[in-house]
Amino acid sequence: MAAQCSDIFSQLESWYRNQTGLYLDQQVRSAAQDCLDRSFGYHSLQLGLCGKEPLADVSPINHRVYCAEHNSSDVQLLAQADELPLESDSIDAIVAQHCLEFTPHPHQALREMQRVLTPQGQLLIVGFNPYSLLGINAYLRGLSRASLWRQHRPISENRLTDWLRVLGCEVQAVTRVCAVPPAGAHRIRDTLLCLDQWCARFNLPVGGVYVIHASKQVAGLNRPRRVVRLRRERLVGLVTKPAAPAPTPAEPAHKVHVNSAKEA
Repeated sequence: MAAQCSDIFSQLESWYRNQTGLYLDQQVRSAAQDCLDRSFGYHSLQLGLCGKEPLADVSPINHRVYCAEHNSSDVQLLAQADELPLESDSIDAIVAQHCLEFTPHPHQALREMQRVLTPQGQLLIVGFNPYSLLGINAYLRGLSRASLWRQHRPISENRLTDWLRVLGCEVQAVTRVCAVPPAGAHRIRDTLLCLDQWCARFNLPVGGVYVIHASKQVAGLNRPRRVVRLRRERLVGLVTKPAAPAPTPAEPAHKVHVNSAKEA
């Protein structure tokens, strides 16, 4: 499985270097720029496609970790997306570029991203839209038995948005790019570029790639709250005072009458 993922991402990186891929990469970087500019903190994590110029490089966060299932010179952490060896609430920004589409457990991988993300942390997900020209092209390539694209499991934008809401992540923005891939030359290419720019201006849902920007709205749990609770219990134990004795109940009124009768 790791070898297959390595071959798939190698093909993706090669595809991003051709004419259509370079145009798409430029559009994706422009759509992700606003989210990455607003991501601050100490640690950032990129999953999935980690090429020569990853998206996380434009983030103002200095410490960047590149994680993938295959070994390469650009990868610093070898791990599966659904089993991240990181502490909870430890990453300030996560970039998942074509990560959920090539894992057998995409929902579990998304849960892991939500777990390691800090409260109010930024999550950027880039994926192919199955209801687009690029999505149809990927589906046709996957029909071949010899094609590595058989491992491609695209996730629709609506489905991914529902998953994020269930996990307590608020979707900030959704940008669709490359509705009409550039092709041909001269007048044909110029016409297709104008049509693609028109679709991008109105952010039509037929874009070949969606860029979802979400933030974690769930408060941090477990370790911080447990430490505070233990400290509070110790402090309470040090300043605890003994309870004051309860007052002695007054004697019933009828006993007073009985004693008075005996004296008489």
